Formats: sequence, structure tokens, C-alpha cells
Amino acid sequence: MYMNTPKVTPKDFFLWVGAMAALYGSVVAFIALLFEYINYAFPDPLTYYVTPYSGSIRFEMAALIVLVPVMLFLMRLIRNDIARIPEKADLWVRRWVLFLTVFIAGVAVIGDLITLINYFLGGDLTMRFIMKVGVVLLVAGGVFLHFLADLRGYWNQNPARARMMGWAAAAVVLISIIAGFFIMGTPGQVRLYRFDEQKVSDLQNIQWQVVNYYQQKEKVPANVSELADPLSGWTLPVDPQTGENYTYEKTGNLSFRLCATFNAESQGPGDSSVTKPMYASVEGENWQHGEGEVCFDRTIDPDRYPPYEKSAIVPIR
Repeated sequence: MYMNTPKVTPKDFFLWVGAMAALYGSVVAFIALLFEYINYAFPDPLTYYVTPYSGSIRFEMAALIVLVPVMLFLMRLIRNDIARIPEKADLWVRRWVLFLTVFIAGVAVIGDLITLINYFLGGDLTMRFIMKVGVVLLVAGGVFLHFLADLRGYWNQNPARARMMGWAAAAVVLISIIAGFFIMGTPGQVRLYRFDEQKVSDLQNIQWQVVNYYQQKEKVPANVSELADPLSGWTLPVDPQTGENYTYEKTGNLSFRLCATFNAESQGPGDSSVTKPMYASVEGENWQHGEGEVCFDRTIDPDRYPPYEKSAIVPIR
């Protein structure tokens, strides 16, 4: 028996290691992507700041776009090798990675069920949590059953069904990736949203400088050029898209107006324009905006932001 088993070549070893690495990476990215969709559909009111078009969703989509085709390609090479040389089904590297994958998937399923029961007994079940548990259970359970069948030789005996399963998995992943574009938009739209996000951040920055100017000099600056401070190194931000200055107008002794041109309407709870600002707030602060030129009227509350006390300066003689 052992004499008929071919030796593991470097090609065999790296094909299996590469296929399993791509598989594990794909599964983790797929679960994480579905978690992000659940977070988007059922937002957590305690979440401080979320942007659906920056960060994790983009990374997970990119990981799936690269890893899934790599995994399917490597698995096809492996199955072609086994079809040509059936003895390769008994390679030790194949059995090790299959048993390891089944073990990891089984542990994930068991841990998932324990977590579900624990939260159920604690009365902390929410739709958001149940859906995430369901995702892990379905994905890990599917991996477990698929590779358990592989260990028993089912896919080698039914290559047509193996190909069908591969195409089905690819279709599910493709649908999940397409869904991401409906949430965060096309790459071109994402860029425009990020421009808008930066514009809001710049306006918040200017607003804070106006408040700071008032606290120092007890008046609102007549124009933004008065805000320039060479000692602190602060420079007036400009529109990152056009390179032009933002519109600033003094509208009263304690009030002013800031304007910018936006590409799209605020993106909802995930947009920085409707989250808590990073700088000091003033009366009437709200950064929600529509498309086109939008102005924000602000009024400084002197009780909340009183002028700084002037320290006595002793002249040097």
C-alpha cells in the first residue's frame, strides 16, 4: 500500500498549503464582510463613528476578489492531479490539511453554538447578534460538511458536483461583493464621498479656529485671513477637490457662516457629517448636508465659550 502512494513533491505541498491559506483567508473575509452588512442594516446606537465606504468593507471585498479565484484555481489543479493520478488522494499533506480544516470548522460551529446558548440564557439576544451567529454557523458548517465529504472521497467520485459546488460558492461570493457596491457605491462615488468627508472635517477645523479666535480677542474675525497664525503653524484649509478657499462670512457679533460645495447628500449614520464633531461645538451645530453648495450658520455661546482671561504682562526694563 505504501509503495503505491506517491511521494509528496514540493508542487503538491505548496499547492495544498496555498489552497488552504486562500480558503481560510476567503472564509474570514467573507464572514467579516457579512458582519459589516449586518452592522449596516442594524446599526448600533453606541457606535461612535462608522463610514461604510472606508476601511473594512473595502478591504474584505478586495480580499475576496483576490483570494477566492486563487483558491478555486489551486483546488482545480489539485483535483486534476488526483483525477490523473488517483493515488494522490492518499498524500499525507492532503489528509493533514483536510483533517485540520474539518477540525477548525467543527470547533467554530461548537463555539458558535455555545456563544448562542450563553447569550440566550443571559437574555441578551438581538437580531444583530442572532444574524451574526447564523452567518458563522452556516459558513463554518458548510466548510465542515464539504471537507468531511472530501475526506470520504465524495468529490473525487463526483467531479461534476465538485465543479458545481465551486461555481455555487463563487456565485455566493460574487453576490456578496456586488451587495457591497450598493452600500458604499462605486469607486468613483466613494472618492466623491471621501471628498465630502474631508470638506466637513475642514469646516469643523475652521469653526474651531473661529471659536478660539473669539475666546482670545472677544470678537469674531471679519474674514478667514485673520485666522492665520504663523506661530502655531496653522494654515487655512482649502477645498481638496477644487483647491479653492471655503466661503466664510461674519454675520453678527457672535455669529458666522461657513459654506462648501458637496458632491452628494450626507450618507446617513455612517457619514462623518452627522456624527459627533472632533472639535468644540457651537450653538446650532449640524453637519448634515445636501448636494451642491451648503452653508452652515453658527452662533457662539459666550457662556459656554467665554473669552480667555487676560494675564497681566510686566514689561521688561
